[in-house]
Amino acid sequence: MSIPSLAAVTNTRLRIPGADPWHADPQDPALSVMTDFRERASVTVKETAMIDEALEHMRHTGVRSAFVIDDQNHVVVGLITAYDISGEKPMQYMQSAAIPRREVLVRDIMQEISELRVADIKQIERATVADVFTLFTQRRLTHVPVMETSEAGEQRLRGLLSAAKVKRLLSTPGTQHRYRTKSSPEVVTT
Repeated sequence: MSIPSLAAVTNTRLRIPGADPWHADPQDPALSVMTDFRERASVTVKETAMIDEALEHMRHTGVRSAFVIDDQNHVVVGLITAYDISGEKPMQYMQSAAIPRREVLVRDIMQEISELRVADIKQIERATVADVFTLFTQRRLTHVPVMETSEAGEQRLRGLLSAAKVKRLLSTPGTQHRYRTKSSPEVVTT
């Protein structure tokens, strides 16, 4: 084994790490826009949390979605988004259950795990950012969980794709991206 050598810093005016604007090119690998749970912990909320508490937690952590957990059994039971909480779902539930907003729980409006549509990590490894953008556009989804299957056949959450994040990363100030995707010969504009 070779011990690495150390050198002096030659530029004494270094940029702040992570402060550079981040953009994605349509032909970049889809993995570049996926939140990978091997590198970053997922954001979770308890199924028994009040929806406004969950929304505040998401805002505080800088995300628009959170996996819903059953805290007693330590398992993921669903997904909730800021769109779910800010949209019509709470009002519909409040009317059907005849309760005030402050009593609406995450489990009352979340998307249950059995309802989720997920992508397989092997497909995401072969896809481009443009492919993911097209998936979101065609399916009208806001988030897509990414699953990984072990050799024993056990599934686990590997990552998360966000439509808002993909759109933001494809957009650079004052420009539009126009491109063709593998699955769509027509020009797509972001």
